[in-house]
Amino acid sequence: MWQEEDNKLKKSFSFKDFREAFTFMNKVADVVNEMDHHPFWTNMYNKVTFELNTHDAGDVVTEKDHQLAAAIDRIYNA
Repeated sequence: MWQEEDNKLKKSFSFKDFREAFTFMNKVADVVNEMDHHPFWTNMYNKVTFELNTHDAGDVVTEKDHQLAAAIDRIYNA
């Protein structure tokens, strides 16, 4: 479940290994480019962590962030 704190939507995803995590990141990258909404994200081996907020709105969580979070969840659950 996404958690909202410090004006960010946050969530981490775990995978079997680095290759699986990186495949997920590539799929998310396609959606990010389509939406033109680029998240702060990190990857450490099999874990990908996101922090979403909208810079143009003053670094707060907006509907755009919720839409991206939903898209990320759909990719993860596919």
